[in-house]
Amino acid sequence: MSMSNVNKYQAIVGIDPDTVKSGCAYLETGTRIIEASSLAFPQLLDYLKFIAEKSKESAQTVIVVVESGWKLQSNWHTTHKDTIRTAVAKGNAVGRNHEIGRKIVECARHYGLEVIEQIPLKKCWKGRDGKITQKELAYFTGTTGTQSQDVRDAVLLAWHYAGFPIKMKV
Repeated sequence: MSMSNVNKYQAIVGIDPDTVKSGCAYLETGTRIIEASSLAFPQLLDYLKFIAEKSKESAQTVIVVVESGWKLQSNWHTTHKDTIRTAVAKGNAVGRNHEIGRKIVECARHYGLEVIEQIPLKKCWKGRDGKITQKELAYFTGTTGTQSQDVRDAVLLAWHYAGFPIKMKV
């Protein structure tokens, strides 16, 4: 990612899809102000429609970046200890999650928004399964408060796409 995305888009919407509530982050690239929330599917569609209408009225350049695990060639979430029932349940959950993401992409494009389907970012953080922690995210974004993992991932997607620096404490 280059800093050109900062200049090209005035706002970046990062979305980490989930079946119950998706993480959603709105990043103003000029100010680095972030609004982040967890939204159920119908609320997220309403929000995207609002963003599309607002960007058309104000001629604001916006891009939506959706984490797209379905783009990975292999997406196994099973372990050697899983029973067949557990493996099937995990596969069902992953499939449902991917379909939510595909529908978010489809609806955002229907509303006239530009969309990037972003493969999941590398998991190199201190949280469970290499996911980013609240403390790590706050270190370079300045975000405060407690956020769900989906919301943190959405903020990270938007921040990464903007090309802003990502700092890690070693």
